[in-house]
Amino acid sequence: MLTFHNPAHRAHAGRHEMYRGRLVDCHEVPQRAELVVDELKRRGFGQPRTAPAADMRVVESIHARPYLDFLRTAWAEWVSLDPSHAALDILPSVWPNHGLRRDVVPANFSAKVGLYAFDAGSPITAGTWDACIAGAACAIEAARQVAAGADRSALVVTRPPGHHAGRDFYGGYCFVNNTALAAQALRDAGHARVAVLDVDYHHGNGTQSIFYERADVLTVSVHGDPMTEYPFYLGHASERGAGAGEGFNLNLPLPRGTAFGPWRRALEQGLDAVARFGASALVVALGVDTYEGDPISSFRLTSADFVEVGLLLASCRLPTVIVLEGGYAVADMGVNVANVAEGFAGG
Repeated sequence: MLTFHNPAHRAHAGRHEMYRGRLVDCHEVPQRAELVVDELKRRGFGQPRTAPAADMRVVESIHARPYLDFLRTAWAEWVSLDPSHAALDILPSVWPNHGLRRDVVPANFSAKVGLYAFDAGSPITAGTWDACIAGAACAIEAARQVAAGADRSALVVTRPPGHHAGRDFYGGYCFVNNTALAAQALRDAGHARVAVLDVDYHHGNGTQSIFYERADVLTVSVHGDPMTEYPFYLGHASERGAGAGEGFNLNLPLPRGTAFGPWRRALEQGLDAVARFGASALVVALGVDTYEGDPISSFRLTSADFVEVGLLLASCRLPTVIVLEGGYAVADMGVNVANVAEGFAGG
């Protein structure tokens, strides 16, 4: 298994996020990725690779250019408004909700932030753009290496995560959708049908929205029921795709407190869908926030269960790119991700 790492991720380190009316410390912290890299090296996976600069043609095929321009320039614009802003993160305070226009980009900076953000828990910092675009580069390069036959699988250890980011919006700690970029890079490399399997606790609403009207990319997600779990407004079983993509989106929501047995059965259902689709390559959005100790999630997988998760993913016998997404029990992050990698390699 090839491994890729994005050292620039350290530049994205939010100070606070908004939670239930107050600012709290961020759950999405640099140590998440660092502990994973350390544990992978300890287990003999070797020094992870870095990637050349991101191919912006691929990035712009997934994300709208005005949105990317916003991410690239947001910090400079923020600080230009007031130099004291350098000591603060960017969080939104207004949103264009029901009946309000989203087709006009406002001149006002706060309004612009709200146009693209869908929550107040995803701070933009001085290093957010650099971290995101370097992570995108890793996802694209990993997909290209797997498509070229350098290895049958690759693991991308990067942050911030990406699966909540859509074509022109961010939230859920996600700004650029690394999972979607890996899938698109595999398509560009000649794979006619690519499956995306999201096993994060939280539904990958961004990935679903990006591919919802496409028949060449199957999106499958096993996640917490959006009736009670973030991101709330997408991820229901009734969402099956639209237009050319109808029938190519499968959501498998599960209730709070789900243990490994029923979670595994849902995953096997998703794997069956991948097989029926006839995918020639697989992208896994790997969230380990299904872990029983995760502070913001409510499934009950143990560290040992993640070895079996890796084995199940390997049973597809497809060229596979695994992209790191969520997981906020920081001290156990390295063990849980490395267990998936070992299980996959053993499979």
